[in-house]
Amino acid sequence: MSIKNLPAAPAGRPCAAVASYVAPRALDRWDAGVRAAADNEAERSISVYDVIGYDWWTGEGVTAKRVAGALRAMGAGPVTVNVNSPGGDMFEGLAIYNLLREHQGEVTIKVLGLAASAASIIAMAGDTVQVARAGFLMVHNCWVMAQGNRHDLREYAEMMEPFDAAMADIYAARSGQELAEVQRQMDGETWIGGSQAIEQGYADELLPSDQVGKTDAKASASAVRRIESALRAAGLPSNEAKRLIHDFKSGLRDATGTGERDATVNGLRDAAALSTTANLAASLTTILK
Repeated sequence: MSIKNLPAAPAGRPCAAVASYVAPRALDRWDAGVRAAADNEAERSISVYDVIGYDWWTGEGVTAKRVAGALRAMGAGPVTVNVNSPGGDMFEGLAIYNLLREHQGEVTIKVLGLAASAASIIAMAGDTVQVARAGFLMVHNCWVMAQGNRHDLREYAEMMEPFDAAMADIYAARSGQELAEVQRQMDGETWIGGSQAIEQGYADELLPSDQVGKTDAKASASAVRRIESALRAAGLPSNEAKRLIHDFKSGLRDATGTGERDATVNGLRDAAALSTTANLAASLTTILK
């Protein structure tokens, strides 16, 4: 089972007449030629290089049935999921998310090119999410084709609301952002580049080939996001948590003599900063245990 405490997603369809489709703009920006290089762990990897759900035109597509079969064949243990997909059927995407979330082993998601729409939901199931520097995630509300009179269309819109809410809940839980901010991004069909995805908490780190100063890269954005989430879980307001993290990092720079300020200029001020840093470190250790 996943080591991340993520919300479950509703499985199945609200109505047999309602289907979710890939957004045309996501399909336009998808490069089907992006693939992962061969490696020694290929036998424990799953490729998501197509639309999500069965494609009736080509007879292909990434389905929950296929992913379930791959996970069953591999058994318990770590698995890597390589993603380059424009999205597709939201309900299939939610089912795949749940399969990965419940897998007995650590799941690493690698966004090689594009993880849009339903594929971005799948990416959120990773215990570790890596993204290419030139990669993208895209989040939006459920996109459907529907027909009928005005009463039918209102009913379809109401049916979609719980699924949009479920997706927003998943994004917010994974990223640590406020639910309202995630919903704003979904309403605007937001495209999120690799570095921005890390800053906003959708991803943990760049792909190994894109990392510069790998140790620092892994310890920066991901660590700050985890610390902020822990502080907020302890009841601290978001702006206060960010201020304390800033003070904490500033204190560390001064203490090691690598910051821009000279730690010897104002002894009393620096002593107070170091004391605050020590107290914060002790609190974080307690919170993160």
